[in-house]
Amino acid sequence: MVLPEGLAIPPLPYLVGLLVGSIGVAGLLYLLRPPVTNWTVAALAPWMATGGMLHGLEQLGTYPPAIAPLFEAPGVYLTLAIVTGLAWAVAELVAEIRPHGSADRRLGVIGTAVAITFGILSIYQGIGAGTFSPFWPVIAVVVSVVVTGAVWIAISVVFTESAAVTGPAGALVVAGHAFDGVTTAVGYDLLGAHERTPLSRYILEAGELLPTAELLGAGWLFVLVKVGLAAAIVVLFREFVKDDPVFARLMLAVVAAVGLGPAFNNLLLFTIGG
Repeated sequence: MVLPEGLAIPPLPYLVGLLVGSIGVAGLLYLLRPPVTNWTVAALAPWMATGGMLHGLEQLGTYPPAIAPLFEAPGVYLTLAIVTGLAWAVAELVAEIRPHGSADRRLGVIGTAVAITFGILSIYQGIGAGTFSPFWPVIAVVVSVVVTGAVWIAISVVFTESAAVTGPAGALVVAGHAFDGVTTAVGYDLLGAHERTPLSRYILEAGELLPTAELLGAGWLFVLVKVGLAAAIVVLFREFVKDDPVFARLMLAVVAAVGLGPAFNNLLLFTIGG
């Protein structure tokens, strides 16, 4: 009921490699013990976006068969965790050698460069294939920004301490799920996209049964649920972040990734998938 369709466990050699690599990177980060701040979570945002795009390119058949299993779901999560973890470790080591720059900033800058590179390559691919269609994805981005801003302002006014404690990490949680909700709604209502996650599909189908479906479509209910849950998590994590800031912020990063990764997967598929 929760897991999306199309999950494929990688072949054994790939699975072993991904597990060994993930454990190794986790061990490296454990030894380095990099500080985890709210800005660290924000610095991970472009890496989350890159993961969504990498999986989208796999869905479009971009990769040769030899590496395609690394970018299928759920293997892509481990692939991304390894690459991101290594980048984080490098950023922390450089910060220790050259303390005038923060590891968070370096991690974010590297991730942004990687995300932009894959975004540009994807656009070129779509243009070359004649499937580049940016209109609705751009509309989805604009609406997502507006929704994120409105919700974050509301949280800041009504739950000021929660907004202050979670900071950029909390804002990223809201943004990730607003983007996922809006892009899913646009895809479902306007582009004929199929929702792979059963629970999400049930919410969309419930939206179709409402009297507002003919006028507003079915996706608005999904957006409302996604953004409402994200806002509730931000509010409820206030004490968690105070009591155990490192673990709480890592959990906020995971929650944000669950929204931002699929959102960018949607954007890529809708933009260049034809």
